[in-house]
Amino acid sequence: MKIKNIEKASDRIKKAVLNNEQFILYGDSDLDGISSVVILEEAIKNLGGEKIDVFFPDRENDGYGINKKSLEFLKEKAPALLITLDLGIGNVEEVLWAEKYGFEVIIVDHHEPLDKVPGVKIIVDPKQKDDPYPFKGLANIGVTFRLCEELLGKNMSESLRKSFLELTALATIADMVPQIDENKIFIEEGLRYLKNTFRPGLRALLDILGEGAVLSGGISKLNSALNAAEDLVHKDNESYMLLTSSSKKDCQRMAQELIDKTISKQFKIKAISEEVERRYAQKLSEPIIFEGDASWKLTLAGSVASIISNKYQKPTFIYKKMTDESCGSVRNPVGTDSVEAMSQSKDFLITYGGHQRASGFRVKNIDLEFFKKNLITYFSK
Repeated sequence: MKIKNIEKASDRIKKAVLNNEQFILYGDSDLDGISSVVILEEAIKNLGGEKIDVFFPDRENDGYGINKKSLEFLKEKAPALLITLDLGIGNVEEVLWAEKYGFEVIIVDHHEPLDKVPGVKIIVDPKQKDDPYPFKGLANIGVTFRLCEELLGKNMSESLRKSFLELTALATIADMVPQIDENKIFIEEGLRYLKNTFRPGLRALLDILGEGAVLSGGISKLNSALNAAEDLVHKDNESYMLLTSSSKKDCQRMAQELIDKTISKQFKIKAISEEVERRYAQKLSEPIIFEGDASWKLTLAGSVASIISNKYQKPTFIYKKMTDESCGSVRNPVGTDSVEAMSQSKDFLITYGGHQRASGFRVKNIDLEFFKKNLITYFSK
């Protein structure tokens, strides 16, 4: 059984290659989104596609997903086939803007669909309500890997498949999806191939971090380095450049820079986490942790939320407070559903979405306290 619309997506991409159409691969700027862009771009190039641009939105200033500022930046490339990766399922209004600019949109996502989904012809997301695909827990890289299989078929060489699975394993681990079923197979197979990787960027990271240390349980160090470039956007994302570079020398330099950034990032995450704990010490009876600050970087919110949620085993909402709005990340324990919790506030949230244990939101500052009260009511049940 195949994911709904995956054949339609494959056919449309092949048609675009045949007609020499412009592609824009619009991916989220975390490892799941970046890796999805990398393998789909390489699959399209294997089919003969040449006119391919990639784009990663500015999470820090524009939040998650498709946004009007990014579309303004890209509009000169229209008409084009714009494929979203690891985002898009919640961008109903933004997809209408994209179509007005002359883009045809295909959505490839793995997040929970909300009450309304974008009105495009092709959505590939196993969590769609009418999708019979049996396993709903894929990371976006898993969905994209299945799309690449559909695109290339028997023309996917064994070496290319192994290369794709290496990234599929790393991104699946990084995205906190359940390590069961297909995900377990992806992880086990991909990590087995990683030690003999032909991808120069991964080889450079393994050489610096120590192949033995990484493969014996230090995958988090590798993923932390690859996630250190989250706040670099457009095509300049350092992790994207590292994973697609063929120059051994450039990869060694970029890998070391990312590892250095990881160290700096960890200090900042530790400082914010300690501040969150200091504040929460005054409200330990609350069923959630809900904290934000204008000085905190949005790209660090997910990491902070993970640390705090794991320590206190409570749903944790960490946000950056801006002039009129706040944007944040959510992490929560097994058995709780943050997307369902936020749906109780859908009438005033600007955007929200994700998957059960890792999600995000954007809300007007005047609604912050009301949002928090709704969440406390939901999680008190």
